[in-house]
Amino acid sequence: MEDHPGEAVRNNVLATRGLADTAGQLGVETFVLISTDKAVRPSSVMGATKRLAELVIQHLQSRYRETRYVAVRFGNVLGSAGSVVPIFREQIRRGGPLTVTHPEATRYFMTIPEAAALVLEAGAIGQRGEIMVLDMGQPVSILQLAKDMITLSGFKPFEEIPIQFVGLRPGEKLYEQLDTDGEELDDTRHPKIFVGRVSPSATLDLDEALTRLKTLCEQDDPDEIRSLLDALLPEARLGEPVAALPARLERGLLN
Repeated sequence: MEDHPGEAVRNNVLATRGLADTAGQLGVETFVLISTDKAVRPSSVMGATKRLAELVIQHLQSRYRETRYVAVRFGNVLGSAGSVVPIFREQIRRGGPLTVTHPEATRYFMTIPEAAALVLEAGAIGQRGEIMVLDMGQPVSILQLAKDMITLSGFKPFEEIPIQFVGLRPGEKLYEQLDTDGEELDDTRHPKIFVGRVSPSATLDLDEALTRLKTLCEQDDPDEIRSLLDALLPEARLGEPVAALPARLERGLLN
């Protein structure tokens, strides 16, 4: 998505609006958007487009009162497509190296059954236009996860299976947040589900913004799409450089 922002906008923003609009027209009882912790202060195209998708369903909530629109925001799911765990497992099978972006990188994780159950529960208890935030527990060190997986596979980290630090990819953060600064979380009847008090932007004309984004997608102008996403979301940080690795860590060395 970082390399093809037009496709990210089509899938995460325009398609979400199309589906959510159709749901409202047909009087669907509940519409649940799967969002992400990357939508908080987004530094990537994925995060920015997911944040816009959250705004889309809040916007449509005022248009279709019979449908409950709810967004569920959470982090990484262990073992899912794109999860780091199967990647590490395959790298161990090949004898390494395990590729870690940065020694200080952390991520939130939950299991597939837990994520699925909490999404269903959030969809059941969520009210109109709410953004539900799942309790992901404590963030996990990716480096420690790599070392643990190597050890559990019967090898010694760095000695028998090397770990290589490859640097953060464009738009990637050292750590993720589940709520923004100044955003309060309210309890629900479920101890691991909270409601984020996130108000839609009063100054954003969403219909006009989506029309502009659609035009830029048709023109296939990735730089302008990225610039517009940054302009539409005051909390976005798409233009900020990612954290650099110290030179000795670039060579895969560790204290």
